[in-house]
Amino acid sequence: MNIGKIITVAKRRGFIFPSSEIYGGLAGMYDFGPLGCLMKKKIENFWREFFVKTDNIYEVETCTIMSKPVFVASGHLKDFIDPLAQCKKCKSTFRADDLIKEKTGKFVEGLNPEELTEEIRKNDIKCPKCKGELSEVRIFNLMLGTNVGPVEGNLAYLRPETAAGIFVNFKNILNATRAKLPFGVAQVGISYRNEISPRHFLIRLREFRQMEIEFFVHPEKLNECPNFDRFADIKIKIFTREEQERKGKPIEITAEQAVKQKILPNQFMAYFLAKEFLWYQKLGIPAKALRFRQMTEAETPHYSAGNFDMEIEFDFGWKEVVGNAYRTDFDLKSHMKHSREDLSITENGKKVIPHVVEPSFGIDRTIYAILLYSFFEDKKRGWDWFRFPPRIAPITVAVYPLVSKDRLPEKAWEIYEMLKKDFDAIYDETGSIGKRYARSDEAGIPFAITADYQTLKDSTVTIRDRDSTEQKRIKIDDLTRILTQLVNEEIKLF
Repeated sequence: MNIGKIITVAKRRGFIFPSSEIYGGLAGMYDFGPLGCLMKKKIENFWREFFVKTDNIYEVETCTIMSKPVFVASGHLKDFIDPLAQCKKCKSTFRADDLIKEKTGKFVEGLNPEELTEEIRKNDIKCPKCKGELSEVRIFNLMLGTNVGPVEGNLAYLRPETAAGIFVNFKNILNATRAKLPFGVAQVGISYRNEISPRHFLIRLREFRQMEIEFFVHPEKLNECPNFDRFADIKIKIFTREEQERKGKPIEITAEQAVKQKILPNQFMAYFLAKEFLWYQKLGIPAKALRFRQMTEAETPHYSAGNFDMEIEFDFGWKEVVGNAYRTDFDLKSHMKHSREDLSITENGKKVIPHVVEPSFGIDRTIYAILLYSFFEDKKRGWDWFRFPPRIAPITVAVYPLVSKDRLPEKAWEIYEMLKKDFDAIYDETGSIGKRYARSDEAGIPFAITADYQTLKDSTVTIRDRDSTEQKRIKIDDLTRILTQLVNEEIKLF
C-alpha cells in the first residue's frame, strides 16, 4: 500500500488538493478537485439510496455555526476534549495518546492526563520533531469558537458533528412531517474540530465531512426494527471489549445472534452495522479489512450507552470510519432541560422521549479507504490505475476517436454529446489510443468507447473494460442502456 504514490496521483488527477497550498497550506484542511468532488457526490447519493431512502428517514440541512447554549446542553464544551502534550523546546503540540501508541503500541485512549504523563516518562517519549522533552499532559477542548456580529462577546461555535442541528430541530421536524416512531433524520455536511495534530492525510482533519443519521425509537421497542429480518443473517466481525482485553481477535457473528447474546444493545444498532458491512464492500473495501470495535468504557463518549466503531485497516493500521452510538435519550432530555422546550413525542396517548441510535459516517475517511483499496501498481499494464466501482467512479465513460482524422473525431464527439446527458463523460483525442487508455485508467474511468472505421460503416463502437482491458463491439443505439446496466451491476459484459 504505497500511500505516498496514491496521494501524488490523487493530487495530479484532481481528486484531493491541500487547502491554501500556494500559501503554504493549512494543516488538517483539504480541498476536493474536479474528480474528487464528483466522487464525493456519488458516494453521498449512493449512501442516500442505501441508508436513507430504504427507511422512514427525513433529510435536513442545518447551520454549521450554532449558539453557545447548544453545546452547553450537548456537553461538548465540557467533555469534547483530547489530551495534549507540548514540546518544551520547539513548542510543537501532539496528542499524547497517539504518541504513546506509536512508541509502545499500547492503546491508552481514555486514560487521564496524569496516567498519560506517567506513560510518557516511563517510556522516555520525546518530541518527534526535535527530540525535546515533553510537558505534562493537559486537556484541550476541540471546539472551534467564533464571535458573531460586530460586538465582542457574542460567542458561538462551529459544530463538531452534524447531530446537534438535528436534535435542536427535533420539534420542528416532528411538526412538519408528523412522523411516527420509529423514524430517522439524516444530514450530510461539514463539521469542525480543532485537532491538536492533524495527520494521516484525510484521517485526522480540522474540517471534515459527515453523513449522519439519528434514528429515533420508542424506548420499549428497541428490538422491533421493521426491516431487521432482511439483514438478520448477515455475518459481521465484532472486536468486543473482552477480546480487546485478552488481545484476541474479532468474533464473526450474525446480526441477529449479536443481539440475542447481548453483544449489541438492540436490533436497530445491529441493523445499521449489518448494512454498513455490506455497503463498504460495495465501495470496494474487502471484508477482511472491515471490523466493528466496541469502545472501552473509558473511551465511550459521554452521551453514549454503547459505541461500536466500524474500522477499516489502513496502511498505518485500523481506524474508525463510522461511529455507531446508542445515544439513549441523552440529547433530547438535555436540550429539554436547557431550552425548556418539550421535545417528547406522543404515542398512544402517552408522552415518550425517544431513544436514539446514530450511525455517523466520515466521508473523507471513506474516500481515503476507497483510494487505498482501489489503487493498483500494474507492471504488466505499464501504468498505475484506480479500480473504482462504476457506481462511484467520478467519470463513468470516456469517448475516443481511434485517430484524429477521417471524420472519426466528429463521430466520436456526436457519441459523447449523446452519453453526457446521462453519464459523467469525457472526450479525448490527444495522443495515441494506448496513452488515452492509460490516462483513463489512472483516473479510474471504468469504460471507454472508441469510434473506429467500422463505426462509420455499421454504427457500432468498441467498449473497453478498465479492469480486464477486454473489448466488445456494440451498437451505438444500445450504449446508454448497456452502460446503465453495467453501472447498476445488472449485467456482466466482460
